[in-house]
Amino acid sequence: MPKVKTNSSAKKRFKVTGTGEITFQKAFKRHILTKKSTKRKRAMSLKGTVHPSNMHFVKRLLGLK
Repeated sequence: MPKVKTNSSAKKRFKVTGTGEITFQKAFKRHILTKKSTKRKRAMSLKGTVHPSNMHFVKRLLGLK
């Protein structure tokens, strides 16, 4: 049987924590930041966690399942 390849775009976007959660960087914080509020930008700088309903799909992309 051939080996299953990890999705290259997924391994750049997601990171598995020590407790098994999968984190990602939130979107919309690259440019055009002057019109966005400080509260909104601060919220976007925090890591997001993958929702349990999408966990099986992301794990499959990362080759964890």
